[in-house]
Amino acid sequence: MTRTAALLAGTALVVGLAATAAVVLWPRDADRFADCRTAAIAGGAAIGGPFTLTDHTGREVTEADVITGPTLVYFGYTYCPDVCPLDTTRNLDVVDRLAERGMEVKPVFITIDPARDTVEALAEYVGYLHEDLVGLTGTDDQIAAASKAYKTYYAKNGEGEDYLMDHSTFTYLMDPEEGLLAYYRTAGQEEADAMAENVACYVERL
Repeated sequence: MTRTAALLAGTALVVGLAATAAVVLWPRDADRFADCRTAAIAGGAAIGGPFTLTDHTGREVTEADVITGPTLVYFGYTYCPDVCPLDTTRNLDVVDRLAERGMEVKPVFITIDPARDTVEALAEYVGYLHEDLVGLTGTDDQIAAASKAYKTYYAKNGEGEDYLMDHSTFTYLMDPEEGLLAYYRTAGQEEADAMAENVACYVERL
């Protein structure tokens, strides 16, 4: 074998070993969503996790029952006078736009006000808004645990029956296998057009 041939053979061997190592050691589909990412959670914090809640039909459910595919998760409350209706309507608009493209994304609304958002109240709320919307409530401890898993914030503001709730306003795109895919800001900062396109980007790559 000539010196040139030996060098070529050696180079091919190194390239082959490197390629094999990449296949074995590199995370599968590591860059699958690279074109979709527009933001990152600060500090790489894990978002999402186990919860046990009650849906608007009165059935006790866990995260495995609820997040069965691409799912938009939002924490709010039905008495909210401003941001929650806007965000929820925007999320449902996104779901409908994606359905027109043959993409199924489940909208989920988790209350942060279980004292007023009973199963009956959520059933009325869901029935008014969208047939695919899933409303979730629970005990104070169950809601607190779900909020902690998703790293959301909420606090009661005021007294009497007409109190308000201060709360964070992120919508999370979750998947049962991938976990958190993306998060979206309130409707005033993240419009339906852009959000639908971004969600579609992720769904197409699942």
